Amino acid sequence: MLPWLLLVMSLPTSKASERVGMWRKLQKFGAIPFRNAGYLLPNTAINQERFEWMATAIRSFEGEASILTVQGVDDIPTPALQEQFRQARASDYESLIAELLKLEPAADGMSGAIKRLRRRYDEVLAIDFFESPLRKKAEKALQRAEDPRKKAASSKPGTASKADYQKRLWLTRPRPGIDRVSSAWLIARFIDLKPTFVFGSDPAAHANAVPFDMFQAGGFGHEGVHCTFETLTLAFGIKDEKVHTIGQAIHDADLEDDKFGRPEGNTINQILQGWAKQGIADDELLRRGMDLVEGLYNFMT
Repeated sequence: MLPWLLLVMSLPTSKASERVGMWRKLQKFGAIPFRNAGYLLPNTAINQERFEWMATAIRSFEGEASILTVQGVDDIPTPALQEQFRQARASDYESLIAELLKLEPAADGMSGAIKRLRRRYDEVLAIDFFESPLRKKAEKALQRAEDPRKKAASSKPGTASKADYQKRLWLTRPRPGIDRVSSAWLIARFIDLKPTFVFGSDPAAHANAVPFDMFQAGGFGHEGVHCTFETLTLAFGIKDEKVHTIGQAIHDADLEDDKFGRPEGNTINQILQGWAKQGIADDELLRRGMDLVEGLYNFMT
């Protein structure tokens, strides 16, 4: 049975602004009220950290706070609790979809409104713990708004030529995770013999760069059911069997759908997240992650 975290708290009546601040944090973290007892979240490491931060802040405001681990509720089955979280996210997705449908199509997916809505989608996605049925609808609406006419590089086998991608500048988002790290390794190992990697959120600021795993159109990214690593593998016609096996592991870790049942990517991702918490610089994080993938590649027989 899935355990839960329950935050029980109280603040003095004189701390009205602090109470509002805590309520806003709870909303941001995706917590739902549990009757009159407190606020509930799934028991994960990041949610534990968030509640602990809140409890410390509440105590500093002369309030009281306790965090309880709840294994189950006798009169509310676990699926019913999960459905409460889905319903809480439904209104977020509905609001997002409504705003997206009002937008005029943007050829380059770079308008300020779309950027704002992409950030909002990512925020909702982070607290959509049990996959609201509206998630895919919101994602499709966002994709249409970002890039209604132009597709990213095709993932059909062999459609990209390695000769056109030598000594290139490759752009990806800051704080690289499992898909970006492994894609950088794939680029350096099988595509571009002398790549240079740079981090940023706006491809327009690096006009000569090849974007990968970016939110905007162009370059190489998620396409259909493929993560960026898989898109690159297909586009450049990479046949190496070990690369395809690694791609399955990256897919499972990045898309979290356990399609291939390969745990290696999750382990690498956890290590990356641990390093990121230490404040390691983006370029060093990328280098270390690429070394991990290289080690995995050489480990495979």
